[in-house]
Amino acid sequence: MIRSMTAFARKDVQGDWGALTCEIRTVNHRYLEPSFRLPEAFRELEGRFREELRNQLKRGKVDVSMRLQSAENVTQSFEISEEMAQAVNEAANHINRMLDNPAHINALDILRWPGVLSVPEQDYGPAKEAATGLFEQTVAELASVREREGERLRPLFEDRLKIMGELVSDVRARMPELLDAQEKALRERFEKAKVELDPDRVTQEMVMLAQKSDVAEELDRLDAHIGEVADTLKSEGAIGRRLDFLMQELNREANTLSSKSIDAGVTRIAVDLKVLIEQIREQVQNLE
Repeated sequence: MIRSMTAFARKDVQGDWGALTCEIRTVNHRYLEPSFRLPEAFRELEGRFREELRNQLKRGKVDVSMRLQSAENVTQSFEISEEMAQAVNEAANHINRMLDNPAHINALDILRWPGVLSVPEQDYGPAKEAATGLFEQTVAELASVREREGERLRPLFEDRLKIMGELVSDVRARMPELLDAQEKALRERFEKAKVELDPDRVTQEMVMLAQKSDVAEELDRLDAHIGEVADTLKSEGAIGRRLDFLMQELNREANTLSSKSIDAGVTRIAVDLKVLIEQIREQVQNLE
């Protein structure tokens, strides 16, 4: 399964407590790196959310945002400690009796005193339960989007792998003809130089040339790597890192093929191979 690391998912849910929105964005990254922006009341859920991400995703920079909008019918109430208010009032009056110019104390002055006014803790239990389910749904949707985005790249990979295989076969088929042409050119150079053709010398020169231009091993490895890439695209789990490694190996063999080339046509094929490998590598960087 091919999965992209670039995706976006959003889910919403409503209840008597209000409305929740969860958004998750992911981009490519070597490892799984999540970050969270949650309502303060949901901070304790972050550990559970991280575990869910690890179960669903293997790589990528993940930004999670969750917003809570309380229902309009939820009114904010206050609790007043009458005992504390009475104590503050009596203490203020006691001080005022000691002063020459006492200042009047009003209700707001008393309410500002610590412990007089408090806000009762809201019950976020139902909202937290909804947030957990909403997050799981959003992560599942995100994973589905990553799979769809990744599968759209499959034709690109397969088309380029097919062309690469054809180019390798072309070089393999041309090598005997190229070596024969090189032998002919070598004999012509000897003749032009008026050098007596020593069969042993010609054989020795051809052996050296054949060794220098022997690309059979490189072609075999190119075929093997191309096949391995094709098999990896069919495997389950995260494949991005393995494909990235295979692209490096393919590029190394294409470079060697170019350096050993004894023909302009083979050089062009090596360049075409490197272009195709780079096109795949650019997309592989974004795969999980």
